[in-house]
Amino acid sequence: MGSCCTPDGSCQTGAGEATTTAVAESTRTVYAVSGMTCGHCKTAITTSVSALDGVLSVDVDVAGGLVTVTTGGEPDDAAIAAAVDDAGYELTGRA
Repeated sequence: MGSCCTPDGSCQTGAGEATTTAVAESTRTVYAVSGMTCGHCKTAITTSVSALDGVLSVDVDVAGGLVTVTTGGEPDDAAIAAAVDDAGYELTGRA
């Protein structure tokens, strides 16, 4: 739970409306990535993909071989594939 939330889950800030707008305009895309085996892999991919323009968040499922990328608009598959490659792994396509 974030620091702006109360124990009952309500938010104390006025930022809720802006957050809702950003989420509504974002796109979640799941990619299959091979070669991930540990927490270091997760960190390397998260750091590399998060640095791309338009990427809002990155969630790495090492065991499942999946990387979920949330972008503001349509993702740039080629740029995301290149970032995964730069981190030392292979993006094998959308899951």
